[in-house]
Amino acid sequence: MNVLVAGASRGIGFEFVRQYRAAGARVTATARDDAALSRLRELGAEAFVLDVADPASVSQLGWRLDGAALDVVVLNAGVYGPSTQGLEPPSVADFDAVMRSNVLGAMQVVPQLVDALAPGARIAALSSRMGSIGNRTGTSGWLYRASKAALNSVMKDVSTVLAGRALCAVFHPGWVRTDMGGARATLTPEQSVSDLRERIARLTPAEHGGFFDHDGSRIEW
Repeated sequence: MNVLVAGASRGIGFEFVRQYRAAGARVTATARDDAALSRLRELGAEAFVLDVADPASVSQLGWRLDGAALDVVVLNAGVYGPSTQGLEPPSVADFDAVMRSNVLGAMQVVPQLVDALAPGARIAALSSRMGSIGNRTGTSGWLYRASKAALNSVMKDVSTVLAGRALCAVFHPGWVRTDMGGARATLTPEQSVSDLRERIARLTPAEHGGFFDHDGSRIEW
């Protein structure tokens, strides 16, 4: 199995690499700094620099993946941005940073890897329940929420274009004990990624283009 994990510096992305490597998969992973690349290579992954928010960096992805025949793609790169509780306007710099990483990143990366997909490949984008409009009950981190709602829209379009060629879905990893999720989160990265790997492997054509929790339950858009 050939796997690409985009955004594997730490937390959930790094755990995806660790678990796929432990299962014997050939893994290509991306990160933004040398220390993270070294950790990924220690796991046996092929690792290289990729900044999904930088068009020049993303433009190199196509030739790096030439002939890769990817069976699984995990799009994990993203940032949270400012911690807000109400209608606190983000700065232009914060808006640009979050939207470029969480939305523009996927819009730039996916077209670069389409030709590297194996027949029947699976593409999983890590979103968040916070991006659901139908389930919306709070306003904390509203810039992050907006970015994940936009990412969901992007991936729905991806699923439409790639229908019949690849299976695509968007996943909420749960509340995970990472730098972003914090120490009070209810899931370990190991638990979350184990669930997600199972869900990705079992994804069916009927679930193509859907939005799911790590436990497999469907989430409203």
